[in-house]
Amino acid sequence: MISRRFFVAAASAAALSACVRPDTVSRAAQPAPPAFPPLPARYGAVLDEPYPVPAIPEGVVDPRLWRQEVENPFPDEPEGTIIVDPDAAYLHLVQPGGRALRYGVGVGAAGFAWSGVAQMRYRRKWPVWKAPDSMIARRPEFAPYSVANGGMPPGPGNPLGARALYLFQNGQDTLYRIHGACEPEYLGKAVSSGCIRLLDQDVIDLHDQVRDGVKVVVLPSIKPDRLATIY
Repeated sequence: MISRRFFVAAASAAALSACVRPDTVSRAAQPAPPAFPPLPARYGAVLDEPYPVPAIPEGVVDPRLWRQEVENPFPDEPEGTIIVDPDAAYLHLVQPGGRALRYGVGVGAAGFAWSGVAQMRYRRKWPVWKAPDSMIARRPEFAPYSVANGGMPPGPGNPLGARALYLFQNGQDTLYRIHGACEPEYLGKAVSSGCIRLLDQDVIDLHDQVRDGVKVVVLPSIKPDRLATIY
């Protein structure tokens, strides 16, 4: 569950037509970025937390991924259930009266590899991140943050962000997490690490909306052929 707080994203070069020299392409010919409406105030800086949460930059997050109340697309699920749809990049929290809270998410490789029904056994504010042994085998520099060494303390730079929800199945930790620290530019996208990541503003809200022990449904996904590399 790593974010760009550790690693710089690998830039993907846009291919130009073979018959057009780069210096002949005018700025006017480039596609204009999408014109998004102003972000709601809920995505401003959060200053009443133990660690500051910066405001989300304007013009980065597609409005469809903003936290919002919608008609519940899962009417057979009881109130309080969390449903994660990795392919749609949505997390729904079932509300009473046929409604649901919908959050945009970024999905890491673990988010595509695991699906099923779990229980959110517990949640943590500003959690400690413990690097899995498999990651340390690939990246020895994370050894100081191993389970044996107590992990990485909470705060800015911690890849779990402001909150984490821990999922269990048949009494066993799935090692699957719903957590914060999703960089705005990766919201709604498939990236190469992590489980299900929300903006810190949204994961704080989700943490406060749910209770320990709720049902979590992770829908199966067709894993993307290519994941954006962020480490």
